[in-house]
Amino acid sequence: MILRLILGDQLNENHSWFKQVDDNNIYVLMEMRQETDYVKHHIQKVVAFFSAMRAFEKRIKSKGHRTHYIKLDSTDNRQTIEANLKSLIKQYKISQFQYQLPDEYRLDQHLIEFCKSLNINTEVFDTEHFMSSRTDLSVFYEGKKQYVMEFFYRNMRKKFDLLVENNQPFGGQWNFDKNNRNKWKGSPEIPKAYLPKNENLGAIKQMIEEVGIKTLGKFNENHFLFPSNRPEALEQLNYFCKNLLIHFGDYQDAMHEKEINLFHSRISFALNVKLISPLEVVQVAIEFYKQNQDSIELSQIEGFVRQIIGWREYIRGIYWKEMPSYASKNVLNNTNPLPDFYWTGKTKMNCLSHSINNSLENAHAHHIQRLMITGNFALLAQIHPQKLDQWYLGIYADAIEWVQLPNTRGMSQWADGGIVATKPYISAAAYINKMSTYCSGCGYDRKIRTGENACPFNSLYWNFLDDKKEQFAKNNRMAMMLRLLEKIPVEELTAIKQRAASIIQNPDEY
Repeated sequence: MILRLILGDQLNENHSWFKQVDDNNIYVLMEMRQETDYVKHHIQKVVAFFSAMRAFEKRIKSKGHRTHYIKLDSTDNRQTIEANLKSLIKQYKISQFQYQLPDEYRLDQHLIEFCKSLNINTEVFDTEHFMSSRTDLSVFYEGKKQYVMEFFYRNMRKKFDLLVENNQPFGGQWNFDKNNRNKWKGSPEIPKAYLPKNENLGAIKQMIEEVGIKTLGKFNENHFLFPSNRPEALEQLNYFCKNLLIHFGDYQDAMHEKEINLFHSRISFALNVKLISPLEVVQVAIEFYKQNQDSIELSQIEGFVRQIIGWREYIRGIYWKEMPSYASKNVLNNTNPLPDFYWTGKTKMNCLSHSINNSLENAHAHHIQRLMITGNFALLAQIHPQKLDQWYLGIYADAIEWVQLPNTRGMSQWADGGIVATKPYISAAAYINKMSTYCSGCGYDRKIRTGENACPFNSLYWNFLDDKKEQFAKNNRMAMMLRLLEKIPVEELTAIKQRAASIIQNPDEY
């Protein structure tokens, strides 16, 4: 008898494991306190995972596969992978244990050690999900000083024949990022978000509460954005292609007070638990683009493809190349605590209030809200990256460490010293106003740097540059801003730094 472990983010129905039915194989899925409790998660994230896991077990069971599902409140649940597996190995007289490669370093090491403790044969399989292996990125950048994503992205396009002809890009250029920076001003009209027809969400939520799991965020069963099975995930993808792709690229960096979805696909949860695969996602989207080129511009589809096969695959490669040391990188030596308003949304800064409350209500925010609002403030306020890691990992339903950690430590907080991003992604109020409507509804003045009414981002921005100027002295991409810093009169810079110090010391008062 063979015991096959399926983790909560390995819900791939197209895996070769399921091509044939064999009663000798038992598939086990487990809901465990080990996974719910290592950080405080959003209630919608826990519900989404359990709902998807239960639906997956039901679907493979209906196809004849033999399963064993351990619910969180089951009396025989020992709440850790190791204890549950040892019990099942004994119960079923297992002669071989098999599992798929975990995407988190923590679980990868845990299962390696677990297998060493067994006196039966063990075997590990690929998840058959990603377009690149754990080591492809390391090989691609071997001997290079910088790991520029653009070159990896172009290689992936060629390798999988995506938006290329004779190894050259459609439209004569690889990247239309400059076309992806428009501010949404009320038109074109934004379609409603796709809402999957999830079942039994309330019962799962009730069980989570009854066993005493501490969660964060809000829950609305009638506005739940995460699919629980593959058909729903494919519906969500098709909905994006038919309704949102036409303007995705134009407004993918935009933010708006009254709109939380804009033209984003919101398929990241489905992708990250493997209900759908990155290759099929981009192939479906590209095929739709080809059939509708009269109405959809190339910049829209390229911006989408870049997110999936560029950033997503690249970030995973960085994770496996740099772990485990990556999880402790803090080259800027930032040590401040995370403000309480990250957990409550109670702040007078309108951009942060909207972005955080959106996250608390929906367990989701798009990449610019994460990078240039919550991440930007955290870096400017010199918050310890580990504190922000825990917040990002907990609050977003799509957050799994392999994708969250490099995005936070690298892209957002520059804690890795430039492995992912050649310069920090920081800004004062000007950028936030350029890309959003947040500033127009804010009590702070985006145009001034000092005084009680000045936007906190402004003083924090120049204070950060002054505090870290020695660390960025040799960074060519920071040279212009450092020259502007030098031109600020001493008296004004002193006032800027005094206001910044007040914000950093008492962030929840702003």
